[in-house]
Amino acid sequence: MSLAVALTGTSVPVHAEQRAPREGGRDGIALSALGSHRTGSFDEAAAETVAHDPRTQRLYVVNAEAATVEVLDISDPAAPVKLFDLRTPGVVAADGSVVEEGAVANSVAVHGGVVAVAVEAADRTDDGWLVFYGTDGTALNAVRGGALPDMAAFTPEGRTLLVANEGEPSDDYAVDPEGSVSVIRVDRRPASITQDDVRTAGFGAWDGERELPGGVRVFGPHTSTGEPGTPGRVARALEPEYISADTAYSAHVVLQEANAFAVLDLRTAEFTDIVPFGVKDHMEPGNELDVSNRDGEVRLANWPVYGMYQPDGFDTYRWRGRTLLVTANEGDTRDWDGYSEETRFRDLVERAPLCEDSPRFADFLAGNDLGIDTLDGLRGDAELGRLTVSAAEGLREGEDCYEDVYAFGGRSFSIFTSEGELLFDSGADFERITAETEPDFFNSNHTENSFESRSDDKGPEPEGVVLGKVAGRTYAFVGLERVSGVMVYDVTDPREPFFVQYLNNRDFSAEPGTPEAGDLGAEGLAFIRAADSPVEGVPLLAVANEVSGSTTLYRIDRT
Repeated sequence: MSLAVALTGTSVPVHAEQRAPREGGRDGIALSALGSHRTGSFDEAAAETVAHDPRTQRLYVVNAEAATVEVLDISDPAAPVKLFDLRTPGVVAADGSVVEEGAVANSVAVHGGVVAVAVEAADRTDDGWLVFYGTDGTALNAVRGGALPDMAAFTPEGRTLLVANEGEPSDDYAVDPEGSVSVIRVDRRPASITQDDVRTAGFGAWDGERELPGGVRVFGPHTSTGEPGTPGRVARALEPEYISADTAYSAHVVLQEANAFAVLDLRTAEFTDIVPFGVKDHMEPGNELDVSNRDGEVRLANWPVYGMYQPDGFDTYRWRGRTLLVTANEGDTRDWDGYSEETRFRDLVERAPLCEDSPRFADFLAGNDLGIDTLDGLRGDAELGRLTVSAAEGLREGEDCYEDVYAFGGRSFSIFTSEGELLFDSGADFERITAETEPDFFNSNHTENSFESRSDDKGPEPEGVVLGKVAGRTYAFVGLERVSGVMVYDVTDPREPFFVQYLNNRDFSAEPGTPEAGDLGAEGLAFIRAADSPVEGVPLLAVANEVSGSTTLYRIDRT
């Protein structure tokens, strides 16, 4: 299996908004694999999120379905050693409740010798828990959070723990909890924390007195009462996915399905704003995508489709006094037994036709080089027919026809200002780079070695991103969930990021589920600064891989 650089520099067409990497990688970085820990589990979410404790040189890796956190000693990062598990069921919370069997661990965060684990209830619509441990594995305490606590993060100084309570509905939509963020004071001994130290930030203000900005996706069974003039249940449709705590006083929270982010004031535990991400126009040069898993080739082309960015993981950094959001544009759908927005394009146009007088479709038919000259020509399996799109978006107001088509995710990473202004998007880079690196396994899934099986869905599917500084420059490390692997970009100047390296610690000649297959399904990433690294002076990147159940460490060397 090759662990070296799969692709660097100018061997791949660069997006129009990028410049080529510096000649010979001068003043840049290069990543190489050091070592891996493998759970032996396959496709069981055995390595989801990862956090590092520099005091003990331990990694904490979430094993979701086992409701545990594996503790790894990385004093020698070339040979990580498992020490023990943090087991959450049975821990008694401050309110007297007990973390139940069947609970699921979703996230872990570490700061100042305190480990916090977000745990959802066996019934995900019930309130979950935040469980606290010492780094030695001693369970210290627990408090209740909201429904489906999905991500935990400490503020930079460690005095506050933030937890995104996603609040997903039951499969039949009979129960649909409100999304929220738990704001937990942890600036005293964790064992002394009580339920009174937990404040809940919710979205109730947008159910009445506050107007929701245009472009924030709110829809579904519980978002309208059916009474004219009566506000809908916006708070049920806004589902916090991921948090970045910028300072001790503020945080940003991604609302993935809503294609938006919220701004959280930590002093008041209140949301002050909701900002839409907007959409990506796949008709624009540089924004090509492969839309079919039945065309038998790598075909990146412009199509009359909008991509909803819908990031999962994101990170923030400061640039010229401004907070910037760096997003991994995965995409996600509301897809439950009781309600689903998800459909294929060919089925969408059977629900309602495309608007014949849409200028967008007219421009495509007049200018495409794909040989498509009628709207009906878009329906073929080798064209747009199989692309997964939203049935909840694009209908012309007051008419029963679709004037626009919306797909899920951007197949890219982006940089936004805290006001929602797009500074940069990587365009079609991820598909171009992976196509050149492994052309026989372009847009492969992570559970099988396949050719373009994910082209009709979300392509390489960027899942998470973490930022790190090396020698004064800022880099974005983006994990690709489906094809696996990590993209590295220099984002020091957010107006001109550039591609640095693509690594994939996966062997496509081996059968997924075997140790030889390597890492599958990059999920969580953690950057370890040089000052905190077990390798003196050398920063590291830790990547948790959900499908292969493996955690791999990479060293980051200057070039």
